Amino acid sequence: MLGKTTKILLVLSSDVLDRARVLAGRATTTLKLPVSLQIVLRALIEEGLRRDAAAALSANVERQARAMRQSRTAVRQRVGAEGLMMASRGAAHKVADDA
Repeated sequence: MLGKTTKILLVLSSDVLDRARVLAGRATTTLKLPVSLQIVLRALIEEGLRRDAAAALSANVERQARAMRQSRTAVRQRVGAEGLMMASRGAAHKVADDA
C-alpha cells in the first residue's frame, strides 16, 4: 500500500492535532480496528491532495503561507533590531573608551 516512503517532520497546532486524535478515536470505534494518528494524517493529506482545485483548500494554503511569511518577517525585524541595538552599544563603548 505505501510503496516508497519518506519521513517528514510535521509541525501542527495543538488544536489540529487534537482534532486528528478525535478522528482517530472515532474511526477506531466505528471500524472496530486500531486507527493511529499517523493513519488519519496520511488519509487527510491524500484526500486533500485529491481536491487540489477546491476553493477551501486553496484558501487554507494561502492563509497558512501568509501567516508563515508574517511570522518570519517579525522574527527578522526583531533580530535586526537586536543587531542594531548591539551595534549601537558597541559604538557607545568605543566612544567612551576613546574619551
